[in-house]
Amino acid sequence: MTDYSQIFEQCRQLLDERIIQDDQIPRNVRRAAKKAIEILEDEGQSPGVRASTAISTLEEVVNDQNTPEYARPVLLQVIAALEQVRDEV
Repeated sequence: MTDYSQIFEQCRQLLDERIIQDDQIPRNVRRAAKKAIEILEDEGQSPGVRASTAISTLEEVVNDQNTPEYARPVLLQVIAALEQVRDEV
């Protein structure tokens, strides 16, 4: 595994375990997390493009007033990790 794939895997795990599987989180936020995972798994794009696209998908919901306060730090943690990938490429 390259560094990028390790970071992507950590992000996928966080999104799946802490966002997607939590029924208390609104559907639109869970949907955005699923979409971000799909983007990260698309190996047809470069790591930088995948990271940038996933970041924009998650940023749409991180500032949504319906996003629970306890979910924001998880989303921001994933965004920060993906920004490292985006900035290195």
